[in-house]
Amino acid sequence: MNVGYARVSTVEQEAGLEAQLAALGREGCEKMFQEQTSSVAERAVLEQALDFVREGDTLVVTKMDRLARSTQHLLEIVHQLERKSVALRILDFRGERVDTHSPQGKLILTMFAAFAQFERELMLERQRHGIAAAKVAGKYKGRKPTARAKIGEVKALRAGGVGASEIARRLGISRSSVYGVLDHEAARS
Repeated sequence: MNVGYARVSTVEQEAGLEAQLAALGREGCEKMFQEQTSSVAERAVLEQALDFVREGDTLVVTKMDRLARSTQHLLEIVHQLERKSVALRILDFRGERVDTHSPQGKLILTMFAAFAQFERELMLERQRHGIAAAKVAGKYKGRKPTARAKIGEVKALRAGGVGASEIARRLGISRSSVYGVLDHEAARS
């Protein structure tokens, strides 16, 4: 059985999720798992998919970054699948289709994953250098604060008896940011 897994990081990426599901459907996936979560967060649905697959199945994803956060993580998933005699198929892995049913597919996957990790590390290094240069030039402003811009809204909702989790959901910020705003305001009082 082909089992599909699709993931997006944010609610705003709905079109991306729909495109992934359509591609997995065209690939003949009989069962689909989908979730909206960051790659670095705990991914309960991915764990469900990995638990669901059985010997002879193929886990299908559209791209590596939808499945794994690093080369090491990808190889851990592949190893977990291999223990269950389950193959992995990535529909677009750096322009290539990769399937671990064959030794060649496993080799290509490992090599491409290493190159992808290397490129990511180079990109992060260039980003750090660019930020450092921008700071020296006085042009770096940093990330726009999200919770601080919503202090008034947080306070108003809290005064109206709304809980921290609901405030976070309504304003699109984390619960810890809500508590940070409330703690900061309490300290100022």
